[in-house]
Amino acid sequence: MSKTQERTAAANGVPLQGQVARPVTPPRVSARRRRPGVIALSLALIAAGGAGVAVLLLQVGHRTEVVTVVRDVQVGQVVTQDDLGTASIALDPAVKAVQGDDLASVVGKRAAVELKPGSLLTPSQVTKDNLVKAGEQLVPIGLKPEQVPATALVPGQKVELVHVPAQGQADTGKSSGTPPETIAGRVVKASGAAPGTGIVVVDVATTATDGPTAAAWVSAGTLRLVLAAPDGS
Repeated sequence: MSKTQERTAAANGVPLQGQVARPVTPPRVSARRRRPGVIALSLALIAAGGAGVAVLLLQVGHRTEVVTVVRDVQVGQVVTQDDLGTASIALDPAVKAVQGDDLASVVGKRAAVELKPGSLLTPSQVTKDNLVKAGEQLVPIGLKPEQVPATALVPGQKVELVHVPAQGQADTGKSSGTPPETIAGRVVKASGAAPGTGIVVVDVATTATDGPTAAAWVSAGTLRLVLAAPDGS
């Protein structure tokens, strides 16, 4: 082998003839410096993430048994056991539903509003009071579409029944300066608009003394319903 070949072989790590190859020493790899602060922060993040997931799972899995409506219940009707059921749901704390354990406490009360199947029952939807109190009478009043207030009529709302002149009669109230005759009342129930006619029937509670008068005004077509100011002011 020429000297040139020997030098090339030596440069390439090939042992020369007559020489014993030495073991190749692997390159030293310096160990990465450990940073205790980074390790502690990583462990803290892992622990916090695990705690957050656990809290989320608990919130999602927490369910509350509440009272539901399973049958139609009209306003003023007594609520029975057959009208109600229970369901287990994830309930938002802002929703004030009757708890399942309190179902027996609402049986026997009256519906303050119309109850529809599939809805949750709230404490304000039932009352222990009779919607038509002792000494009162219930007067049904049919309102044409143009006579129905834009404000929704709800049970307990105060109204005034106003006597107006019949068609073809002189308005003696305006000519004499005397205000029209009125009767105070309270809405017990308001139906939906009848198909075709749009007429809404409103049940109004009045005193036993004013009930017959209001019924006569309804029969003569001389009654109008006016919403009273809140709190009678």
